[in-house]
Amino acid sequence: MENNTMNRRDFLRISALIGAGTLVAPTALATLPGRQRDDEVESSIPRRALGRTGVELPILSMGVMRADNPNLLRAAYNAGIFHFDTAHGYQNGRNEEMIGNFFQGKPRDSFFVGTKIKMNYPPRDNFEEELNERLSLSLRRLKMERVDVLYMHAFASVAEVVDERVVAAMRKIKDDGRARFIGFSTHAHKPEMLDAAAGSGVYDVALVSYNFKLGNVAETTLAIERAARAGIGIVAMKTMTGGREDAAGERKINAGACLKWAWQNEHVTTAIPGFTNFDELDECLAAGRSPGISADEERYLAGLREQEMMFCQRCEACVSRCPKRLPIPDIMRAYMYAYGYKQASLSRETLEELAINGDACAGCAGCTVKCPAGFDVARKIAAVTPVLNVPAELLT
Repeated sequence: MENNTMNRRDFLRISALIGAGTLVAPTALATLPGRQRDDEVESSIPRRALGRTGVELPILSMGVMRADNPNLLRAAYNAGIFHFDTAHGYQNGRNEEMIGNFFQGKPRDSFFVGTKIKMNYPPRDNFEEELNERLSLSLRRLKMERVDVLYMHAFASVAEVVDERVVAAMRKIKDDGRARFIGFSTHAHKPEMLDAAAGSGVYDVALVSYNFKLGNVAETTLAIERAARAGIGIVAMKTMTGGREDAAGERKINAGACLKWAWQNEHVTTAIPGFTNFDELDECLAAGRSPGISADEERYLAGLREQEMMFCQRCEACVSRCPKRLPIPDIMRAYMYAYGYKQASLSRETLEELAINGDACAGCAGCTVKCPAGFDVARKIAAVTPVLNVPAELLT
């Protein structure tokens, strides 16, 4: 998603003019900072139960990961969104700090915050100590005594879901009140992991990638139903498949159609689109207030199903075909950040975390990877790794 009409600097300038008495069109009132919460607007977004938690959330929530403007947070909150998703590592902690500063002094029952902590697997000897240290730091940043949901971030295997040390540490955090509910996020092997979570009886919430491009969408949809019937609340992410219709990232996707597709599944409690400007927020709000998908929107999505886009299925078939065993699914995620989200800085951070260098494919005469989803893997790696050679301060 991108801002075609107003960047942050323009918005702040215009906000100053508003404060000086400039007239504002009525259609702009939905996203004015400082606007009072409107019960009529709030109730117009349907709500669904979050599994067995006893909590109901609007079907539209906010993924805060890429947002850096507290005025956007305010606009979402004032429009009736009250579930905000972040993570310990987003923007090197600044994301949690922004949320904490914004909600300081607001009634604690007026918002619902989830954060995520990524830990190496298998667990190291000091696993629980490190987890608790990171959670303590997150709570300080958020200026909260507890989060509503604490997720283990980016589980990649069933082994992580059922690991006794992981489960025991998470249970302690819930029992001592630092998290109301516990869960995990995952991009891969969702049917298997959802079934394992349902069988464990431990997790309250699962945050899963779910969109119309999934190669195993039927299996994933059935697994979501099984997990929901076992009492797990389902939060959908990556609903917009990277935010672009094409592999080059030149055409913005219809965000409303993508969200409505996910909401057709009654077992999905809410979705967390990562809007970063006011136009995108308004597009998501319009979908949330009228969530039924139209025939035209269904045809539109059907026309994209066989087209190469941004979303990596994370089937991992590519890894075994790569002589260097590169973490290709994660490199494809970095590509999505750069060319889909238009955030090269996030792409660079991802590649640095993976310890990928700028000549990752050096020495290979030709790429042996054949992606089942049709990705031109070698081209995408060549297109994204140059971001490592650009000074961080010059990146968007």
